[in-house]
Formats: sequence, C-alpha cells, structure tokens
Amino acid sequence: MSSSNDSHPIIEIEHLTRTFRKKAALDDVSLSVPPSCVFGLLGENGAGKSTLIKHILGTLKAKSGSVRVFGENPVENAESVLARIGYLSEDREMPTWMRVHEVMRYTQAFFPKWDEHFASELLETFRLDRDAKVKTLSRGEKAQLGLLAALAHRPELLLLDEPSSGLDAIVRRDILGAIVRTVADEGRTVFFSSHLLEEVERVSDYVAMISGGKLVLCDKLDHIKETHHRLIVHFEDTHSKAPSINGALSCNGHGKEWTLICNGELDKAQAHIQEIGARIVEQNTPSLEDLFIAYSERPMEVVKKGEHS
Repeated sequence: MSSSNDSHPIIEIEHLTRTFRKKAALDDVSLSVPPSCVFGLLGENGAGKSTLIKHILGTLKAKSGSVRVFGENPVENAESVLARIGYLSEDREMPTWMRVHEVMRYTQAFFPKWDEHFASELLETFRLDRDAKVKTLSRGEKAQLGLLAALAHRPELLLLDEPSSGLDAIVRRDILGAIVRTVADEGRTVFFSSHLLEEVERVSDYVAMISGGKLVLCDKLDHIKETHHRLIVHFEDTHSKAPSINGALSCNGHGKEWTLICNGELDKAQAHIQEIGARIVEQNTPSLEDLFIAYSERPMEVVKKGEHS
C-alpha cells in the first residue's frame, strides 16, 4: 500500500475513457497526482470533471483504462481507499433535518481517525452555529459544514468537486484558505475541480485542463508559466482574419493588432513575426484563462501533456 509520504503517485489514471449514450465524457485521459501538492482540474461545466472524480472515488468503475488511488483500485478496495479520502461534492447533500453537531457526530461514526479538537477549531473558524439545522443554513454555510466533515478526520487526500460553486467571494476565500492551510501545509494532497480559473491559479501546484472529455494540458503551474508566452503583435497591413504564425497556439484580434499565445516555441514565433514585417509591441505571461481558451480551441492531436510523477 502506498503512503502519502513516499514518492508514489496518490492518484494514477491511465488511458481512461468513459462513454454515456455514445458520447465520450472522458476520452483517453491519463494523469498522475504526486503527494503533498494542490492539484487543480480546470474545465467548463460538462467537460468531464465530475465523471473523473467519480472514477477516483470508485463510484464509477473504469471500463476502459485504469484508475489507482494510493496504489489501489478504488472499486475493488473501496473501504481502505475511502477511509483515506475527504470528499466534498458540488451538491453538498446532507440530511436537512439534522443539526450541525448531529452532522458532525454522524460523519464521525464513519471515520475512526476523526479529530474532535480539529473539528471544533473548524467550527469556530467557519463561525457555524452547532445547533442550527441544515435546512436553515445558507449555501456558503452548507459548503463550510461539508468541508468541515471532509477535513476533520485529517484525510491523506482531499477531493473537492467545484468547492466554490455558487459562493460569494468572501466565503470562497475562507474555504480556499482552510483547504491550503490545513491540508497542503501538512503534507497532504488536495485534488479539486473548478471552472474558476483565477481560483485554481491562486492555490495550485499542478494544473490539468479538460475540454470535451479530453485532457488538453497537464503540468506544474510554474512550468506552464515559464514555457508559455503572450505576445501582442502589430502588423503594417490590416488583416480580416487571424494570420497564421509559426509556433503560435492561437491568434486573436482584429485589424493590425493581434494577440498570440505561444507554447515553448517562442523563438520560432519571433522569427516568423520579423520575417513577415510585423513587430511585437508587448510580451508577458498568459493567464490560465488565456491558455485554457487557446488549448480548448486547438485540434486535439496537438495537445500537450506534461509528464510528472
């Protein structure tokens, strides 16, 4: 059995494909999540994020490809795998008739390693009323209670499906702060999905992007930033459609000014720009939003997958 303290991947997915009604929800997805990191999975609603998380939890069985969590099959070894995972779903379903302290006691029964002192700390951090009924809680308070239940047994892997969905900025900040402070800083692993690109960029060590069920980018965030470039290019003549530039992933704009996103082929792009008589007026690091749009619009055979373990 793998431990989160060794160098083995916490999650290892190889060539996972899943089809619903002849539509591929996941299409040949392979990724590896190392221990002691925050791993952000980006994608629009319907991109395949939740389907991937269900395979990690073992609620869906891999029909094509393989999924291993802590070195084990999460379907065949559900009890031992799930005991080491804290999970917060996007729906955050809890018995509405229960009070906050009853949800805590109910969840505690499933986890022998439940830390009552830590649970009380989180209750205070989130300023939750222990006697309030779930049905009276706001959406943000339900998310905080769900996160408390997922964190209080100090799981080796925290699995979060759209943890900030529908929440205001302050609650999102508090939840992300709690996740990073209490899990990542303790050498545990966080895997979370989101369609909020700025949120992922702020807290992640690794980033994977999924579009239409395909993995279009997967690498360390620092490496992604180091190897991608955003260029604003000025042309002498007006262009009615995007000019084709060697080494560019995408080209957007109008008239004489166009914005290019380049991946690791900056020299090639710069040389071609000079060759055709255009000039670069600005160069900087693209945001994750820039990159997500650029990769999602590319033909799928040119996607880049970073290798890490």
